[in-house]
Amino acid sequence: MLRRCIDLSASLHGSRCLEADAFSLLGKGLAAWLGTLLDELGVKDQPLIHGIVAPGAIIEGRVYIAEGAIIEPTAYIQGPCYIGPKAEVRHGAYIRGQVYVGPGAVVGHATEVKGSVFFDGAKAGHFAYVGDAILGREVNLGAGTKLANLPLRRGTIRLKHPDGHLISSGLSKFSAILGDYAQTGCNSVLSPGTILMPNTAVMPCVHFRGTLMTGIAR
Repeated sequence: MLRRCIDLSASLHGSRCLEADAFSLLGKGLAAWLGTLLDELGVKDQPLIHGIVAPGAIIEGRVYIAEGAIIEPTAYIQGPCYIGPKAEVRHGAYIRGQVYVGPGAVVGHATEVKGSVFFDGAKAGHFAYVGDAILGREVNLGAGTKLANLPLRRGTIRLKHPDGHLISSGLSKFSAILGDYAQTGCNSVLSPGTILMPNTAVMPCVHFRGTLMTGIAR
């Protein structure tokens, strides 16, 4: 399913590390994948920093910050976490573990991220919540977008596979998978178990749950 949403061959680590099963990049699968990646990069118990970290930013645990990445003042990053080349973590952002931020991706001002993957160029620029999600290449989340990861009725989250049948994610926390170049408008909300296929969009202030195969959700 992941290959139908995201061009894995174009990702920095995708061609050698990622599988087509999207759920291998969420929950315990993401923790294991990140752990292996950080091992390969020589990250021990402390951050390994090659990029620019502004005074006032706090970085704790197993965190790798690549050359060309920028961490702005008052950002907080908790490992395990990978921040790729030319990625930006902006003022007041909160990354709270198990997060992969690919090359050129943006975690914006007052944005909170946990348990998620940002592929190359994915952006959550302003006031977003991204919980247990996968953002494809060049995805853009409008200001105030919320990717909700915990349903009101607790239990394993199910979703509609692009082929049309219901499948189990095997996860109790999972928000959304957004394919390459998908977009959300300002203040939109995606509920747990959502898929946006490549080049689709959700209009501002819209609540969406399900699988959007084409076009725009209004």
